[in-house]
Amino acid sequence: MSALFEEFDDIADLALGLDDPSSGTRIMAVIDLADSADPAAIPYLTLAISDPDAGVRRQAALALTSFDGPQTAGALVIALSDSDPAVREAAAISLTELKDPEAGNAILPHLGDTDEFKLLSCFAGIKELRRAEAMVPAIAALSHSSAVVRVQAVGVVGWLQDEASLLPLCDAADDDDPAVRRAALAALGFSKSDTAQKALMDALRDPEWLVREAAAETLAKSGSPSCVPALRSVLTDDFWQVRLKAVRSLGKLGATEAAMQIGAMMELNLPNLRKECAAVLGELAVPQTRIFLMPFEDDTDPDVRKNVRWALGRIDKTAA
Repeated sequence: MSALFEEFDDIADLALGLDDPSSGTRIMAVIDLADSADPAAIPYLTLAISDPDAGVRRQAALALTSFDGPQTAGALVIALSDSDPAVREAAAISLTELKDPEAGNAILPHLGDTDEFKLLSCFAGIKELRRAEAMVPAIAALSHSSAVVRVQAVGVVGWLQDEASLLPLCDAADDDDPAVRRAALAALGFSKSDTAQKALMDALRDPEWLVREAAAETLAKSGSPSCVPALRSVLTDDFWQVRLKAVRSLGKLGATEAAMQIGAMMELNLPNLRKECAAVLGELAVPQTRIFLMPFEDDTDPDVRKNVRWALGRIDKTAA
């Protein structure tokens, strides 16, 4: 008998436990099939998704995390409608582990589902598969009544990084829900268009600090020198997290004109912010900022000390 048939027989032997009257034995059979990592186990695990016992069904949904492809995805989509919430949750988690783009074939037909949990789980599952066919239903879902679904739909659109999605994402950046706005702003990082930059700069005035933080962070990827004044305006934001991301973006943009303003922030009693300011001052290497860095060469925070000394060394090297 060839090794291939021997392997198949091993899987079939393991699967015999799925017929045992004891749910505990069936659960162990599911675990053994998953541990085999053999694709021949997928049909058996698919059958276990319909087991009478919810514990077996849940274990089967978790076990399918070890596999990929359309058959695996199809079984997990079925489990999203299970009567037991633990089974549904396990299936949703396993869907996000799929990596084979072909697995999307089993998910795409459900991107217009009326069940909220199933819909958002399918969006979460197909996001990293980057299937272009998901664009239209994801954009349509940006007007869904559930903010959670809208967040997942934004994620799908953002991963596709298609300029055709720019206007819908900009609209989502003005959504009533701050989580949707934040997700949309992060998704705009792929585009360096004036439209994207305007949406991001407008969001620096959002009433929610988490949204302002997302806008300030994303401008490091899609921003241009025209964004520098807007970023400098939030260096006095009430939340240090927003200021930190603005400092980081100004560094990425090479905004030497902001160096003195960033240097003055070294006086703030916020080690995380001082550390970031010191790093950016080193990147910008403006000689006049040495005066802000020197008092912190022996800062009580080791990360601040490290960044300050590096920054001073880089400034001196650049000047030389």
